[in-house]
Amino acid sequence: MACKTLLSVVTHQEDTALSMAALDAAIALARRQDAHLDVLALGLDQTQVGYFYAGASAIVYQETLERAQSEAETVEAHVRQRLAAEDIRWSVDRAVAQLGAMGALIAQRARFADMVVLPRPYGAGRGPADEAVIESALFEGQAAVMVLPDGMVSPPAFDRIVVAWNQSPEALSAIRRALPMLQRAGVVDITVIDPPAHGPERSDPGGLLSQWLSRHGVRAEVSVLARTLPRVSDVLMRHVRDRDADLLVMGAYGHSRFREAILGGATRDLLETTPVPVFMAH
Repeated sequence: MACKTLLSVVTHQEDTALSMAALDAAIALARRQDAHLDVLALGLDQTQVGYFYAGASAIVYQETLERAQSEAETVEAHVRQRLAAEDIRWSVDRAVAQLGAMGALIAQRARFADMVVLPRPYGAGRGPADEAVIESALFEGQAAVMVLPDGMVSPPAFDRIVVAWNQSPEALSAIRRALPMLQRAGVVDITVIDPPAHGPERSDPGGLLSQWLSRHGVRAEVSVLARTLPRVSDVLMRHVRDRDADLLVMGAYGHSRFREAILGGATRDLLETTPVPVFMAH
């Protein structure tokens, strides 16, 4: 199924410029795929409940709410100005939410999008909201998410794609969602890192996936790599560079989000360093 509805979320904080760059990329993708682009202009109420002396909460809540509404209005005006001259179908909605209550708001919109296009959530100028938006789209919204590296306003053609395959449900979900892009690609590299010696694919790692993809017209090949670096993400990124790939498809958060945040994991590591767009699903 082709992508016919794209969603991008633009917030008003330190990363506003990054969100607007991701919006430019979403516009380019919508034009390329003849899709409708929905944009959510989001104002964040970052009130920390319980941190104020008695009687101050009502005043603080009112001030922060008004500030968040003003920020959302400013973002909406910028987005509408940016989209006004574009030759695509688009719509803009404005909303305000507290950081802890973003999940339902983002999910309601992501649930009815074929793909959510967002900037990288980690690095300079980012905050907790960036990670929360991506996780809300993936988990509560059950949506596919494309995360863009910094500065990318015109995504490549996605002609050379690396697919990270570890036999997990998350990886298979991402591959199924990415099937239209895989069918259009010139080269699809199914990458298996350090496959288990006693797993169900021990005699032919990636073989069944390659067969299934070929029946859908995907030109796929399999690369089986040893884990020669401490982190799986480092091996995968090196392979992406070696293959000169322009898109990575992978499952998101195979471990719990808490474990990824505290101990690290492939999803977080890749999103911190990726030089290419990453297409994810959970």
